[in-house]
Amino acid sequence: MSEEIKMENEKYTPKFNILYEDNHIIVVLKEQMVACCPDESKDENLLDMIKEYVKITYNKPGNVYVGLVHRLDRPTGGVMVYAKTSKAAGRLGDGMQAGDFEKKYLTVVCGNLDGERGTLTNYLRKNTVNNMVYICTPTEDGAKFAELDYKVLERVEKYTLAEVRLHTGRTHQIRVQMAGVSHPVFGDMRYGGALAKKGKLALWAYSLSFTHPVTKERMKFMAYPPESQTPWKDFKFNELTPVKQ
Repeated sequence: MSEEIKMENEKYTPKFNILYEDNHIIVVLKEQMVACCPDESKDENLLDMIKEYVKITYNKPGNVYVGLVHRLDRPTGGVMVYAKTSKAAGRLGDGMQAGDFEKKYLTVVCGNLDGERGTLTNYLRKNTVNNMVYICTPTEDGAKFAELDYKVLERVEKYTLAEVRLHTGRTHQIRVQMAGVSHPVFGDMRYGGALAKKGKLALWAYSLSFTHPVTKERMKFMAYPPESQTPWKDFKFNELTPVKQ
């Protein structure tokens, strides 16, 4: 490697936080309002940022491969894994289809959720014209089964902090199902309407676990939402959901 390239690499700082990296995968923290992959907006996105990071850091010529394994909505932040090889991408994709991925979210919803634990089951359909998702009957065209579990962690005034575990990965699933029981996610004016509180969407993918595509080791990564921001700052989630270092 030339001295010029060495200096360039030393100066380069990724535009995202890396939680873990090896030759096969890279686990990163997606900021809210950053797209996880290219879309019609042409805005800067996390997939291209990772490709740039790999290309510059490892001095790779030509096109760099980084595989998108799963998605997070633009307003949702949190932990994501990307594949650095096509083999890893295929195996992670197969694992996700087989239910190997466990995804947990922290969310603040409006109102007081019933009970300490609950399960929401619905059928959802997506309107591709307006990119909205609706609760529907099982027999409607495009209906897909959706299920999640939630655990109430704390209640503060008219808001509830909950941990949500997804059993299915439908578009806007948590937002639609919570709004469907009249407890929209804080900041979700799109699905919550008048019931929602205006602000940044309080939905964060804080825990992701899966089997490594090559070593077969069970891996788990956790990260908190921005603790100084509303409404997270009103809750003691760092005491209620300890992140393992």
